[in-house]
Amino acid sequence: MAALSEKEAEAYLDARPRYPMDWYKKIAAQTQDHKFAWDVGTGSGQAAIGLVEHYENVVATDINEAQLKRAVKHSRISYHHTPKNMSEDEVVALVGGENSIDLIVAAQAVHFFDLTTFYNIAKRVLRKEGGLIAIWVYNDIIISPEVDPIMKRLVDSTLPFRTPIMNLAFDSYKTLPFPFKSVGMGSEGKPVTLDIQHKLSLKGFIGFLRSWQPAMKAKEQGVELVNEDLRNKFEEAWGDENQVKDVFYKAHMIVGKIKEVKCESEQVCKDGNKDLLHQTEVGRKQERRQPSDEENRQIKKQNTSEDEAC
Repeated sequence: MAALSEKEAEAYLDARPRYPMDWYKKIAAQTQDHKFAWDVGTGSGQAAIGLVEHYENVVATDINEAQLKRAVKHSRISYHHTPKNMSEDEVVALVGGENSIDLIVAAQAVHFFDLTTFYNIAKRVLRKEGGLIAIWVYNDIIISPEVDPIMKRLVDSTLPFRTPIMNLAFDSYKTLPFPFKSVGMGSEGKPVTLDIQHKLSLKGFIGFLRSWQPAMKAKEQGVELVNEDLRNKFEEAWGDENQVKDVFYKAHMIVGKIKEVKCESEQVCKDGNKDLLHQTEVGRKQERRQPSDEENRQIKKQNTSEDEAC
């Protein structure tokens, strides 16, 4: 994810929605314990502040220091900067250690991660019994019949500047690898679709566009997608520039747990169990084995010699 400037981070905080509290309630109801949650890629803390209503402690991490400075403060949320050069072991230790986290959340973030590294860490820190991982993304915004067509043209114009990682988000996580077992709230290739209601002013909306990753990538390549001409079109379509509109972000979610470890072959499992049982039975037979007749005669002879010696 591209690092945001101070101004862009401020716009990001203003425009990004709070996620519905009902989401956290439903997810938390499926975790066995409610002691520790990890909000990875926390940004300004939108997800962390929701998690703390259901978990005793929340650790929230992000690679972007500018956003962490604006994160929502809470006594039971600890924010940490996690630069790219942190090792897997360092991240595991930072968030609580092996088998310690009841819920991992990556909100609007996982498509920016090195998935192999993230999933390795997630499997290490997630509780093997009753722990969950939840990821979600929103990739579309519905505002009004006047604004939406202009927004669609802007989305289409970002195509040359999108990275493969960004396309995971534009594809609603349908092509995102997710090596966890479904718990009935979306699965790999089949996220559930949800709505996030929010309110935006025209100023907030333009701020959202300026801090939008595809637009920032284009700007890095010398192309200003959110230019004056586009802003004028949005202003005209918006109407009263002071009007705050109800908007809907289209979100897509997948929730899972660590998959049970199974044998590659059922026959291998059966044969392995037979071998184990056989070995155990041999040991028991050895422990129970009675002396032979010859051994008994030798024992009696030895005892008789010892008695005569006395």
